[in-house]
Amino acid sequence: MTKVAVGCRDLPGLERRIAGRVDGGEVRVVTRMKPKRMAELVGGSLYWIVQHRLIACQTILRFEDRPDGRLDIVCAEQLSHVPPAPKRAHQGWRYLEGADAPQPGANDDTGLSLLPPPLYGRLAALALV
Repeated sequence: MTKVAVGCRDLPGLERRIAGRVDGGEVRVVTRMKPKRMAELVGGSLYWIVQHRLIACQTILRFEDRPDGRLDIVCAEQLSHVPPAPKRAHQGWRYLEGADAPQPGANDDTGLSLLPPPLYGRLAALALV
């Protein structure tokens, strides 16, 4: 599953946001739409899109209904970096097939995930990354 980290400009910004939302070793991400494939998503990953690229993910622990009619995607607190992969922004969340997902915990010894988004975008446009 993918979700845009609205307002985050880079990986450290996403890390700060996640750290600020940790409660009891879990992070809750609110959504309006209930996934039809919830059962198969539990144990999978929520991939975060920052500046048009997937850069990190969290394990989905469960889904919980909220009193206001929305839904919490309850994730593990640990944010795993993934090698950056281009991904268009979207509203809400989208399914991500396993073959298209960067591997969580994959060693990104290239340092690409730490590049400033504008520089990464330029390098990608030149097909250098």
